[in-house]
Amino acid sequence: MQFGVQFFPSVSPEDKSADAYFEQCLAIAEEAETLGYSHARTVEHYFRRYGGYSPNPLLFLAAASQRTKKMRLVTGAVVPAFNNPLKLAGEIAMLDAISQGRLDVGFARAFLPHEFRRFKISPDESIARFREGIEQIALLLTTEHATHRGQFHAFEDLTSLPRPTQKPRPKFYVASTRTPDSFEFAGRAGHALMAIPIGPLKPLLDLYRNAWREAGHPGDGEVMIAFHMFCHEDARAARDIPRRAFDLYFEALVESAGEWTQGTSSKDYQGYDTSIGRMKGFSLEGQIETGNAFVGTPDEIKAIIRRFEGAVGKFEHASLQINFGTLDFAEAQKSMRLFAREVMPEFS
Repeated sequence: MQFGVQFFPSVSPEDKSADAYFEQCLAIAEEAETLGYSHARTVEHYFRRYGGYSPNPLLFLAAASQRTKKMRLVTGAVVPAFNNPLKLAGEIAMLDAISQGRLDVGFARAFLPHEFRRFKISPDESIARFREGIEQIALLLTTEHATHRGQFHAFEDLTSLPRPTQKPRPKFYVASTRTPDSFEFAGRAGHALMAIPIGPLKPLLDLYRNAWREAGHPGDGEVMIAFHMFCHEDARAARDIPRRAFDLYFEALVESAGEWTQGTSSKDYQGYDTSIGRMKGFSLEGQIETGNAFVGTPDEIKAIIRRFEGAVGKFEHASLQINFGTLDFAEAQKSMRLFAREVMPEFS
C-alpha cells in the first residue's frame, strides 16, 4: 500500500485566510515527499467552506509541482459537468508538462445541489455530462484532428495543445461514492478508482474489480481510498486534539449537502438523502471503530488499517487528510512525521 496526502479544505475566511491555508498545504506536500508519501491530491468544489477554497485543483497542483520532484499529483477530482472539455483537456496537458509527467487525473460527477444550482446545471444530467466529458477529454488528449459530437459539447477536426507529456495520456481515476453503476463503469473502462468509506465498501469494490476483469483489462484494477488521519504517541491526545476539527469537517459537509435531506432529489443521486442523513450522526469514535479514520497511536492505527483491509480487501493507495478543517498546522505536521516513521514501513 502506498500513502499520500490529500487536501480537502473545510475552512472559511474567519477560520483561516486563503494565503495561509495554501502555504501550509504546500509546506505539507513538500515535506511529505521527503517522508515517503507517494502523492498529493486535492479537490474541486465551490462557494462554501466545504471545499470552497479549491475551485481549481490543477492550479494548486501546479504550485505543488514546483515544491516537489517525484510524488504523483492527483486531481481528486475535476468535474466535467462544470468545465468545458476543450479547456480542461488543454489545462491537463499543460500541468502534465509542467510537472514533467507526474499528473494523474481523477474525475467526479459532483454531488452538492447548491453547486449544480449556481452553475445552472441539472443534477439529472450528472451522469451524462460526466461520461461525455471523460470520453471527450480522453479523445482530445490521445488524438490529433479529433471530432466528437456530444449532447453537451461538440468539436470537429481539433488538435488540443499542448500534447500530453505522458503517453498516450495521464492515468484517469473515477471518483465513486455509493452508486454501484459508477463502480462498474470505472472497471469496464479500465480507469483507476477513487472511493471514500462512508458506507459498505466491499461489495462496491468487488463490483469494480469484477467489471475490470470481465472487460479483459490486465491486472485487478487500482483503488485509492481517502481517510482522515491523525497520529499521536498518546492515545487520549490522538483523539482530543483533532476532535473539534473532525466534527467541524462533517458539519460543513452536511451543511453543504443538506438539501438532499430537505426534499431535493435526482434520478442520478438515488439514496443520497439517506447517506447524508447518516453523516449527521458521525462521531470520531465511530469513524475510528469502522476504520474510516486512521486516528490513534501508531500501534492503534496499524490495527485500524489491518482491520479495514480485512473488511474491504487489499487496496493500492490510502489518501490521507493531514490538515483537515481547523486542525492546528504544527500538530498536523507532527502527526504526518510520526505516521511516516512508525506506521508506513509496516505497509509500504
